[in-house]
Amino acid sequence: MKNTVTTFLNAKKEGKRLSMLTAYDYSTAKLMDESGIHGILVGDSLGNVVLGYEDTVSVTMEDMIHHGAAVARGAKNALVVIDMPFMSYQTSVYDALVNAGRLMKEGRGNAVKLEGGAEVAPQIKAITQAGIPVMAHLGLTPQSINAFGGFKVQGKTEAAAKKLLEDARQVEAAGAFAVVLECVPAKLAALVTEQLSIPTIGIGAGRGCDGQILVYQDMLAMYADFTPKFVKRYANIGEQMKAAFTAYREEIEEGTFPGPEHEFSISDEVLEKLY
Repeated sequence: MKNTVTTFLNAKKEGKRLSMLTAYDYSTAKLMDESGIHGILVGDSLGNVVLGYEDTVSVTMEDMIHHGAAVARGAKNALVVIDMPFMSYQTSVYDALVNAGRLMKEGRGNAVKLEGGAEVAPQIKAITQAGIPVMAHLGLTPQSINAFGGFKVQGKTEAAAKKLLEDARQVEAAGAFAVVLECVPAKLAALVTEQLSIPTIGIGAGRGCDGQILVYQDMLAMYADFTPKFVKRYANIGEQMKAAFTAYREEIEEGTFPGPEHEFSISDEVLEKLY
């Protein structure tokens, strides 16, 4: 059954946990969909893990549309949420509405996600009033990494915690159907979750959230150089992939691949006529 905004809201009411992962292509989205994952985020994290950028700032609308449409083709049941990239919504309410519409029409998303609290509440309100579901994003918001001065846990001081809680109320009032809480102290995230009637999706925000999301390359250990504290590695796919690639190269160099079982035959009579 197709997961929808209503599915997410009902899960909150019924105390059911929601599972989300990032995806950026058709084949990965299809596997996640067949695994019963409730929601797939086409995150602007594709800048880091797919396009090789140092941050998410360089990701464009065209990038998000291209990858969003690919994911949408593979996800038949999961709710597909597409990130609004840097400067696609901060400039004005008009720009936010136009770009959200493009992600739905061209990217084939079921909802959009944008970062920020009270300062983007007018954008959230306008987008939702146009019939486009919005997932909000608070805490560590990667598009603001330059302002934060690095990847740091958010909401640790009294003032910061109060602002995060108020921002959560503001995005809910503006019409967001859910909110991602990233790198937020677990007890604060649990308090926010209690205060809201919309589901919270945590990433580095503890078990008190209504759901969880991870970047799939992180949870599959596809990168060995760095693993965030909040990531659990469910498989070591990166090492398995490298081992397979190495074996492939070695067999080619040794002349053992392809073997007879991988070849197509032709009759000797046909071959003789070619000489």
